[in-house]
Amino acid sequence: MIFDAFFKTLAQTGDPRFRRVLFLGVGLTFALLIAIYVLFFFLVQWLVGPQVTLPLFGEVTWLDDILSFGSILLMMGLSVFLMVPVASAITSMFLDQVAQAVEDKHFPQLPPASDPTIVEALRDTVNFLGVLIAANLLALVLYLMFPLIAMFIFWGLNGFFLGREYFTLAAARRIGMPEARKMRRKHMGTIWIAGTLMAMPLSVPLVNLVIPILGAATFTHIFHSLWRRA
Repeated sequence: MIFDAFFKTLAQTGDPRFRRVLFLGVGLTFALLIAIYVLFFFLVQWLVGPQVTLPLFGEVTWLDDILSFGSILLMMGLSVFLMVPVASAITSMFLDQVAQAVEDKHFPQLPPASDPTIVEALRDTVNFLGVLIAANLLALVLYLMFPLIAMFIFWGLNGFFLGREYFTLAAARRIGMPEARKMRRKHMGTIWIAGTLMAMPLSVPLVNLVIPILGAATFTHIFHSLWRRA
């Protein structure tokens, strides 16, 4: 069932709505990271000022330049780690469009789904971003404790949260959040395995940016397969 859902998703990757969500997610992520850098840059300039008096050195006028240049390097380094979770979280705001594209092609007989409001989508995005960052910070500790199985920890941990998020997204559109949570608990094993398979390419640059879209589409198929069985 999982592989059948994934191959159906791959066959639909040319859908314009898939590409639109990808460009929106990546574009807004870059815009957000740039905005954070600009704010950080001006904050450094404001805190340090044009000249500073240092012990032994006296008045110096180059400290703000060094700190500003350092902030560029800092943001470049942070962006490597923040790009995937931030892009995943922002893309999740538009994943209902991916789910709708899947249903339009494979389940055209279904009535219109209940799409989330802007407030609900923003709330879910913030929650998902927080969970992803917290999970990966926890994973850093586990990597140091168990370096030989660090990759498996990364796959399993992110697979759990990816599967949980995307299955809930697909299910809640059709059966509401309370029933979606019940169904998720019942089929958590299948969802976790599918999420882990989705998490494996997360360590591949550029490919990891497409994972939210592939995940949303794949879990839409998985939800409908489980729903039909029920």
